[in-house]
This record gives sequence, structure tokens and C-alpha cells, in this order.
Amino acid sequence: MRTLTRGRYRVRLAAGAADLARARALRTLAFRLNVQDGDAFDDSCLHVLVEDADDLVACYRLLLLTPDEIEQSYSAQFYDLSALRRFHGPMIEMGRFCIHPARRDPNIVRVAWGGVAAAVDEAGAAMLFGCSSFYGTEPAPYEDAFALLRQAHLAPAEWQPTVKAPDVFRYAETDRDPNLQKAMRGMPPLLRSYLLMGGWVSDHAVVDSHMNTLHVFTGLEIAAIPPARAQLLRAIAN
Repeated sequence: MRTLTRGRYRVRLAAGAADLARARALRTLAFRLNVQDGDAFDDSCLHVLVEDADDLVACYRLLLLTPDEIEQSYSAQFYDLSALRRFHGPMIEMGRFCIHPARRDPNIVRVAWGGVAAAVDEAGAAMLFGCSSFYGTEPAPYEDAFALLRQAHLAPAEWQPTVKAPDVFRYAETDRDPNLQKAMRGMPPLLRSYLLMGGWVSDHAVVDSHMNTLHVFTGLEIAAIPPARAQLLRAIAN
């Protein structure tokens, strides 16, 4: 992925061990972890940094896969993704997306997504996917958000992940009507971005005690992105 400079922000690939250490430190801070974040998937991923001068303000990692490699993804630890073996075209898993908690500029998210768009185009990817995380392991604060996901954003039956993790919240089995304002306030920024582009989610959330999150599998078929939104992303990426 080529380096992008948009306004005060630069998006680039990590260049070595020092950059990876910076990304892990930001992830540890953003996810409020008690120990340094890092796992075996770091060695297989491309790590993308969003910088403001010398300050790291956001980061994420990308793993390029084919459908028959879907079970080598990070997400496959938590979800049965066997249905996606039938998907057509290359795939990219995006993970560990985070923004420095002291930063509130929405342009950070926009520029970060420009980097994702550049990577998707360069790889010819047909699907972007990953785990979208809600902070904490109790679903009650996010009842309206989960109700909206059940009502409007469940995966197509042909791609729907099934349960694999031992501890899950089956929100698709609830019948709550969402309060839309509360739902959107409770929705993580990454997940909101996916949904605005036509993304879909699993029918259950995984309780991840290690990361202290509830997360849902999130998929985005690139061909389904509304043309106007795709044009905006590519304008940032090019």
C-alpha cells in the first residue's frame, strides 16, 4: 500500500519492528488492556499507521486471504466461517482498528478508511471483514444497538457465520424494538462505518474476556458499497 497524505495526516505501512511496537502500544492504550497487546497474527499482517507529524493517532492491521484460507483468519477463532469458503474473490480481514483515545477528529476515521480503500483496490479484494467490538462484556448498555443490528443488518443467509465460541450473546433471538438514537450512540465507530457502506453482521456477539469486549463478525462485500460512497473513499485513496 502506498503512503497517503491528506491534510495533516499521513497513512503508511509499518516499516519494521519499531513501528509495530508503536502500533501495539497504541492498541494496548485504546483497548484498555493491562498487558501489551500482540498475537501470532501480527507476523502475518500488514500494519497500517495513521500519523499526525510524529504522533501515531490510529492504526489497524490487514490480512490478505482467499476464501479457502478463511479458517486462517483471526475471526475464525471465534466464528464458524465455513459458509464463506464459497465466496468469490480475494478477501481482506481488518483487525485491531483503533484511534488514540485523546483524539476526537472525525477526519482520522475518514483518512484511515482511505488507506483501507487503497489496500482493497491494490489487492483486488471482493470482501472486507473483521470483528467489530463493543467495549466491555455486558450486552445491557448496547441493547438498542444490538436490536438495530438484528432488525436491519444481519448477514445474508448464504454467508451467515454460525456459533463457535463458548460464550455468546444471541441478540438475533431478542424482540426489542430499537431506539435509533440510542442505537447509533452505542454503535462503535468502525461498525457504523461498515454499516453505512452496506456491511452486515453475525447473528450473535462473542464475549471476549481477553480483550474485554463483545464483538460481532462484520462483512462488507465491495461490490455492494453504494457508488457515491465508494467514490468518496477512492477520492481519499487516490
